[in-house]
This record gives sequence, structure tokens and C-alpha cells, in this order.
Amino acid sequence: MTARGDGVARIAYPDSVRLDFFLGGGHGGGAAVLIGDSLVVPGPDLVRRLVPPRALLWAALGRLDLPAERDTLVRVDGPTVRADIGSPIRWRATFNGDSLSRLERVDGGRIQEWVQRGSGQRVQYRHESSGRTLSLVIQRSDAASAFNPSIWKL
Repeated sequence: MTARGDGVARIAYPDSVRLDFFLGGGHGGGAAVLIGDSLVVPGPDLVRRLVPPRALLWAALGRLDLPAERDTLVRVDGPTVRADIGSPIRWRATFNGDSLSRLERVDGGRIQEWVQRGSGQRVQYRHESSGRTLSLVIQRSDAASAFNPSIWKL
């Protein structure tokens, strides 16, 4: 199944984001609220499957927020920094300069799902075993002074 639509992300750094998305043609939509470690995605399972897990959703927004793991191996190659996190490896993070560009969730030595932030405001999420993908194109970014507290309740 392929669907297209529009969406909006309201981000209150350091730890809160609300996503609202609308399928093209008025065929539905959904929302998700992520506050710290808590991700709430109400609605049918189809809606929940569209939204990446918490750590990968934060990575889609450019923030590395992983559960604590023991052991980290870091490699530096010019402006690129790669980190294998966990023992055995559970996460792989890639930074270009000071920006997170890719986060992979690893299980059994294999990449299970990933988020990549490309140049030109493109973000791609993929769950390998299901073939599920979510592509985002950031069209505009506006600063807001504050959000009404009611937006954090679904």
C-alpha cells in the first residue's frame, strides 16, 4: 500500500513533539505525541505502524536519544563520525559534522530498521523485514514562541 499526504510537526525542545498527518484526498490521518520516553499513537494499528519507534522518531528530527547501553565504539573519518552502541551492537549512529545523519537499530548483527536524514530536507525511515517505509520532505520550518498546552493531549 502506498499513501501520500501532508503533515506538521510541532517541536518543543528538548523533549516534546507532536506530529499530525493527513492522507491525500481526505482519506484519513493520524497523530502522534512524543514526550521524552513516552510515545502515544492513538487509532488503528495502521496508524501506529506508520510512525517510527521513539528513538528513530527522535533521529528523524535530528536528535539522538537512545536507551542506555554498555560499550560504545567510535570511528572518525574526516567530518564523519560513526558510533556502534551496545555490546552486542544495538544501534549504529552516523554524524556528519555536528548533525545526526543516520541511525540504525541492529539485532542479531543485522539492521532491522533505520532513519536517514539526507541533504535537502529529506528524511527516510525503513523497517527492513516488513518493507515499510516513510519518506518525509521538510518544506518549511517556522519558529513559534509557545504552544497551547492542550496540543500535548490526544
